[in-house]
Amino acid sequence: MGSFANNSRNGGGPAMVDKGVDFANYFCTYAFLYHQKEMLCDRVRMDAYYNSIFQNKHHFVGKTVLDVGTGSGILAIWSAQAGARKVYAVEATKMAEHARVLIKANNLEDVVEVIESNMEDVSLPEKVDVIISEWMGYFLLRESMFDSVIYARDHWLKPTGVMYPSHARMWVAPIRSGIGEHKRGDYDLAMEDWHNFVGSTKSSYGVDMSILSKPFSEEQKKYYLQTSLWSNLHPNQVIGSPAIIKEIDCLTVSVNDILEVKADVFSSITMEHARLCGFGGWFDVHFRGRKEDPAQQEVELSTAPCPNNGTHWGQQVFLLQPPVHVDQGDKLNVSFSMIRSKENHRLLEVEFGCDVTQSSGKIPHFKNKFFIE
Repeated sequence: MGSFANNSRNGGGPAMVDKGVDFANYFCTYAFLYHQKEMLCDRVRMDAYYNSIFQNKHHFVGKTVLDVGTGSGILAIWSAQAGARKVYAVEATKMAEHARVLIKANNLEDVVEVIESNMEDVSLPEKVDVIISEWMGYFLLRESMFDSVIYARDHWLKPTGVMYPSHARMWVAPIRSGIGEHKRGDYDLAMEDWHNFVGSTKSSYGVDMSILSKPFSEEQKKYYLQTSLWSNLHPNQVIGSPAIIKEIDCLTVSVNDILEVKADVFSSITMEHARLCGFGGWFDVHFRGRKEDPAQQEVELSTAPCPNNGTHWGQQVFLLQPPVHVDQGDKLNVSFSMIRSKENHRLLEVEFGCDVTQSSGKIPHFKNKFFIE
């Protein structure tokens, strides 16, 4: 995940965002080398971008490239090594200083120009042939990083230009997991501790705190039971057919198209005598070029559950409380919605609704709200 600009001036985007607060809450993380190292050690991520560039050199040789959120500068360096004439590497944080040093050490300072700025504040001397960026957050859209890429595309990409990556998809699937019991236990312990605190405060200090028990419970439920979890799921934890909830063409999508994601999808349980403990969410992105100028070798970067070589994105897990007993062949009718948090536009609020049809009848409809924080 690179580091970009906020989208406060993006047409159709969310309300005005305070740049200082946004930087403190978000951008500062990407200014540290330890965080860049975590992403650079993700072999699935690195291999996908490396292969997409060097197996499609025709998109880069003699071309101009804009790297949005360059971070350490690795994508800008590869673009130059693949033959780009000029690379503009935009970085909003002080990581830009490290990028300049790294680019100079690799003898590419005559090709790659590092610009320390928010993307929305940049003025380039020319339009570009390629926009490359690693903008994907957890469950694809967390952090709202794609907004700045869309801004860059609308202002600086030539009409014949290509996007790297060019397409993206979001997936959900029913899963089984033992994490739910642990989280429920954590919530119960938190409430037990609260009630002990209420009793102790009243007996020792004469103040009855019980009026705050309900808001404390709601606070703890959000933290333990309603906040999605990062996980590296194993494929055998997926108990039903995955479904696509969103497809994105990076060349044409608008900010309005991703402010809210809604989908009604179907899944079929593929495992006998299973417990539906929740849903797993992941994404993939593709490097296909564009219809008029396709990639010679298409490359996919997938964050789907796998037995090894998982990515730093992992999957997002949305736990059901309590789990539902299902069997092979049961049908799930899933309604999904996701919007940006009103408190922080880089975080997300998700709602799952589900109807389960079994051979013996239907399980009552259930709906759960979650937070991706």
